[in-house]
Amino acid sequence: MTELFSENNRSGLTRDLIQALFPMFEEASAGAIAVDRESRITWINSSYAHLLGLGNPETVIGKPIRQVIPQTRMPEVVETGKPLLLDIMEHNKQQLVVTRLPFYDDDGQIMGAVAFVLYDDLQPLTPLVAKYRRLHQDLAAARKALAKKTRGTRYNLADFVGASPAALEVKRRARLAAGRDMPILIRGETGTGKEVLAQAIHAMSGRAHQPFVGVNLAAVPENLLEAEFFGVAPGAYTGADKRTRQGKFQLANGGSLFLDEVGDMPLALQAKLLRALQEGEVEPLGSNSVTAVDVRVIAATSRNLEAMIAEGSFRSDLYYRLNVMEITIPPLRDRLPDLGVLCEDILENNGQGPEVRREITDAGVAALGSYDWPGNVRELRNVLERALTMGEDGGQLDANAIFRVLPRGGSRPDPLLVLRPVKSLAKTLANAEAQAIEEALVASRGNRTRAARMLGISRSVFYEKLARMS
Repeated sequence: MTELFSENNRSGLTRDLIQALFPMFEEASAGAIAVDRESRITWINSSYAHLLGLGNPETVIGKPIRQVIPQTRMPEVVETGKPLLLDIMEHNKQQLVVTRLPFYDDDGQIMGAVAFVLYDDLQPLTPLVAKYRRLHQDLAAARKALAKKTRGTRYNLADFVGASPAALEVKRRARLAAGRDMPILIRGETGTGKEVLAQAIHAMSGRAHQPFVGVNLAAVPENLLEAEFFGVAPGAYTGADKRTRQGKFQLANGGSLFLDEVGDMPLALQAKLLRALQEGEVEPLGSNSVTAVDVRVIAATSRNLEAMIAEGSFRSDLYYRLNVMEITIPPLRDRLPDLGVLCEDILENNGQGPEVRREITDAGVAALGSYDWPGNVRELRNVLERALTMGEDGGQLDANAIFRVLPRGGSRPDPLLVLRPVKSLAKTLANAEAQAIEEALVASRGNRTRAARMLGISRSVFYEKLARMS
């Protein structure tokens, strides 16, 4: 590691501090790693290599760190120059406590970053982690309350829970979308988390400090949609306000406009929306003047827009305008490996107070996996909340608790997910014993004396067991 802190590079308080603390951190940590300004690995110690299951640490030198540690936030530290202290990272089903620090050259330019795994076993830290989670929940609640007043976002990418390949691909595309100021079309069934993802994209984008305005087109009466979108001029119609009423485009100016269930938009409004997107200006209802707007549109739908275009109920030109980048959220039934982490997140934030601590057993998760989930994550939340309400205080949510509240008629016939019937212990042992005797007879070519010897029992006991099998 000394080459990262050579005499030529040794200046600045941050770099001097890292150099002074580095030996102490490395000795106390479960592993350490460093990257350059392109987030490529420049150094890794043997402890971290062992933790990652690497045979030879030299094989990863020069590789982008996310190829080796997909969940790392080192590129974020390199990009922002801000340290990440005591962050919890998951890797290969392990939870690691990691501290990451940037370091700079003589001109104050970021040279790279260094990370230390402080703990690779969170068990001793359970009280501390529990307190951290409670504080995090309080902070999230405060942010949501503030967001309601300031038209900000309530969710970030961490709120889109999942670690399956399908969920990770959605998150990857969301990060990609956040870095590009273009229209996004999010597709997915109801309850999959389309609005959560839309807010997360806004929160990661360059417009994060500007308004995020959402409108559900399926929930607004058709005769009010134009006024809802473009605003109303004073006295535009009988009963109209004497002041200008701003529409969603004006409210979202500089930020993001989220069009939920865009497939439910009437054809007449589609043409006006297309013009607003193309020209970057809107004309309030009853006004003869136009207002320039700068919005990034994120649309979402659970409908088949291509089929709607074919039948003439959705404009193809608007579709191509909205679908510059597409993100498809898979239904819950296609990412069942995420059930465990989703349940953990929902139960952790069930709102029943810090004194209520509920867990779900592996059998309970397996029971959830036997269902088809037409309502997706929203339905899963409902099922767990009902199970919590009906369950005993202080108990665990096992398979029985889940089956009591799971809707009937939506079971999956997959034998790997449905709980198998339990055999009696005597029958299980008898079957295992019979199989062992048959295998010994095959291995000994029918020689019973040799078969008994292989099984470690006397010949008389062997004959007795053989007689009971016939």
